[in-house]
Amino acid sequence: MGVPLYQAKAEFFKTLGHPARIRILELLSERDHAVHEFLEAIAIEPSNLSQQLAVLRRTSMVISYRRGGEVFYSVSVPEVRDLLLAARSILSGIAASQADLEPELSRTAL
Repeated sequence: MGVPLYQAKAEFFKTLGHPARIRILELLSERDHAVHEFLEAIAIEPSNLSQQLAVLRRTSMVISYRRGGEVFYSVSVPEVRDLLLAARSILSGIAASQADLEPELSRTAL
């Protein structure tokens, strides 16, 4: 018997639980990137970048390939971009909702 879907989802979201991995996926949602491009775009040590890419590879969220002497990465499924856009939309909605509540909270505090 396989892993229950809710457990697989929890593991999936745990994979997304690091800012560097989110940034890597954002960059890969635009286009494939060579390793050196990540180092230029993300303030991260090379060893830490390697660890974060390994996590994404182990979970099959990204794939790597060689072109010339460089290693490139790409997202394995295009829906990753949709997920990141959905997260942005959710966070924008939460921020707007909190901003709407702030004036109401200040009136009730008086």
